[in-house]
Amino acid sequence: MGASPVGVAITPDGTHAYVTNDGSSNVSVIDTASNTVVTTVPVGTNPAGVAVSPDGKHAYVANECQGYNTVSVIDTASNTVVATVVAGIRPFEVAVTPDGTHVYVTNADSTTVSVIDTASNTVGTTVPVGPSPLGVAVTPDGKHAYVAVTTTGVSGIVSVIDTATNTVVATVSVGATPIGVGIVPPPTCIPFLAFNALLEIDLEHKPNKDHFELLSSFTLSNTAPSINPVTQPVTLQIGTFAATIPAGSFKEIGPGIFVFRGVIGGVRLEALIAPTGSLRYALVAAAQDASLTGTVNPVPVSLTVGDDCGTAPVTALIIH
Repeated sequence: MGASPVGVAITPDGTHAYVTNDGSSNVSVIDTASNTVVTTVPVGTNPAGVAVSPDGKHAYVANECQGYNTVSVIDTASNTVVATVVAGIRPFEVAVTPDGTHVYVTNADSTTVSVIDTASNTVGTTVPVGPSPLGVAVTPDGKHAYVAVTTTGVSGIVSVIDTATNTVVATVSVGATPIGVGIVPPPTCIPFLAFNALLEIDLEHKPNKDHFELLSSFTLSNTAPSINPVTQPVTLQIGTFAATIPAGSFKEIGPGIFVFRGVIGGVRLEALIAPTGSLRYALVAAAQDASLTGTVNPVPVSLTVGDDCGTAPVTALIIH
């Protein structure tokens, strides 16, 4: 690693982490499978905030040194800087919109936020927000950017930018010296009341030849809709593997007992869902010819059945 690491961002596929090193003016790229630095990318002076685009193709780095005031654009395929964008004074944090078209950059010493057009890598507009803006985050629907503004008084504010007009539409008083801001995405499904799993993974030496066996149980919330895998899609994610079994693929072989056997994306997959009590179910699944490269403990296991879902970290038996 470089000197004085400050910011970190993970690629959407989870395979790499980009870490800004303020004291050495570069970015370390970590391979998350081996947790080793695989390359180092020189950027501007004193890099701080970093964000990766939703498609994973670019990383945007705010270089906060006064006098330079730039954002470095890294091509993640080659890990080289392909553009340098001049922002406001002392760029500190960056956030990319969900559609990847714009990057919001807080300028700590110029009371503004620069909005970069990613197609041209130029600043399209500048939004006044207040003294010393630091943290920034964009909502999952891309409609608003929230900016933590330190101000000069005893309490700070959060400025809310309407991304359609790039104007401040609300100001929220918060505590003194706000630095970061985060947004909780709305739930896309109704979470299980409980979800537990046992997992064995066999990692083979040939690509797309891994296999796993999963034994899990889940409990639906009292307010959750009932499940019917015959008419609902079922999505299973285990580490770096994910597959969606389309609605209509499961067969009911007994009262509330559903079975699937088939091939999804080249992976031979078997799954059984059966009731074990009131609102309680078991899911047993096995797959062959899968790709689980990069999967390490604890393994995130996610299951979605229709509008119901759950996620659990599982300490798996991983055989190499």
